[in-house]
Amino acid sequence: MTATATNASTATTAGPPLRQAWPDSSVFLQIRVLTARSLRSMATDPGVVLFGLLQPVIILFVLTQVFSKMGAPPHFPAGITYLDFVLSAVLVDNAVQSAVQSGVGLVDDLKNGVVARLRSLPITPSSLLIARSLANLVRSAVQAAVILVLAFGVLGYAPDGGAADVAASVGLTLFMSWSLGWAFIAAGAWLRRAEPMQNLAVIAILPLMFASSAYMPVKDLPDWLAAVAGGNPLTYAIDATRALALGIPGSDAIVPALVIGGVIAAAGSALAVLGFRRPMQ
Repeated sequence: MTATATNASTATTAGPPLRQAWPDSSVFLQIRVLTARSLRSMATDPGVVLFGLLQPVIILFVLTQVFSKMGAPPHFPAGITYLDFVLSAVLVDNAVQSAVQSGVGLVDDLKNGVVARLRSLPITPSSLLIARSLANLVRSAVQAAVILVLAFGVLGYAPDGGAADVAASVGLTLFMSWSLGWAFIAAGAWLRRAEPMQNLAVIAILPLMFASSAYMPVKDLPDWLAAVAGGNPLTYAIDATRALALGIPGSDAIVPALVIGGVIAAAGSALAVLGFRRPMQ
């Protein structure tokens, strides 16, 4: 009887579960702290910073300097330079590359024990995934800013859309980066290995970029490739960002691009949470 009373007293004084013992640790606070942690991790790694900034710069200069010497295809927009035409593709390509890194970053956290330590704390599991997606968004924004500074200041980029339209174009690009980031976060949560993630990235990015309107108008592609490009989600994103920045036809792709991005983000986040909740191996 005494032992029972003691046990009851202990249970009473033990208080609420550990998750309730941190009343100030809201999901928003967790996301903010974990996002700051991911950003610090990227900023303090010289390799990540250097290669993260060099990659979009190299792509920008290679594409504009090599392909600008080619003759314009029949359906190329009149009065548009190749730099103007391809810059939207460079921004979208950078968005995709950034999205891949969000999945790679999650794999690194799973392998180095960070996730295992965080799981021992009263933290909502999805907050780590959201923080990873937001860190990817910041990374993509910084890279896009570098691309635009070089395009305007060095290469003479002069879009006709105006500052507001260029800002809207970049905003759509960042939205696509955030959306695709969820797809790669989901892949990282399920694969949990860096090598398959990198192979998946190569298999996904190269066909998606080249079988699109990135480097020449869809009507100038071979028939079979034009058919593939017509159903490629990146074609809608590139056409929409290009139309906004340059003030050319193609704004009808904006809504499909937003819808496709939203579907990818919703499906990716759901799959990411399911994969993340699997037991650690």
